[in-house]
Amino acid sequence: MTKILVVEDDPSIRLGLEDTLRAKGYEVEATSRGTEGAERAIAGRFDLVILDIMLPDIDGFEVCRRIRAARGAAARLPVIMLSARGAEIDRVRGLELGADDYVTKPFSLMELIARVASVLRRAQGGSPEPETLRFGDVTIDFPRQIATKGGQRLDLQSRAFAILKVFARRPGEVVSRQILLDEAWGYDAYPNTRTVDNHLVKLRKAIEDEPDRPRWLQTVHGVGYKLDVPASGVVFGGSSPA
Repeated sequence: MTKILVVEDDPSIRLGLEDTLRAKGYEVEATSRGTEGAERAIAGRFDLVILDIMLPDIDGFEVCRRIRAARGAAARLPVIMLSARGAEIDRVRGLELGADDYVTKPFSLMELIARVASVLRRAQGGSPEPETLRFGDVTIDFPRQIATKGGQRLDLQSRAFAILKVFARRPGEVVSRQILLDEAWGYDAYPNTRTVDNHLVKLRKAIEDEPDRPRWLQTVHGVGYKLDVPASGVVFGGSSPA
């Protein structure tokens, strides 16, 4: 079972994270202090640390630094940092210290769970990537960057394929704009969420019969977007078509 350490001093957030992660099938341990968090992360066998920056003793930046300075598996332990600070400089500092993701409070638990799954997938390295996505009369071939609708070639840019791959990793699930930015644009690029909306409008025009009344690419107001396709519509590397 995947084991997660939560280092968070706010009791309501900490308990909320523990309950939600356990409900998703993760084994969870938690602490409210940075020093203890660093010690447990280094000594224990965890698969991921969720780490608040503002802690009562040492801050999350120092905890992350100690984890990365450790030897063996602990040095490679994935870390997601949480902070009420929204400044870009804090995000950059966290990533430069070796954090794998950075989430600004307040956040939705749905988004955080999606980020946990994404970071764990990247850390495992061997997880297969989507190769083919099919829904309706649309087929997306990711390795060859070919998209067709009704047998006719679609003129999609590379960014559109990157966005579709984010959805293909999570068929039928709601994906936040921030996750789309992180995975389709990358951590080193800093476009805004309006950029995502503009690209999704163009993508709808390409894949939907009625873009103003989308069947597949749906907006979930206040959260993000969902590509409403079944898991059977995705073929991953090394798997056989359904």
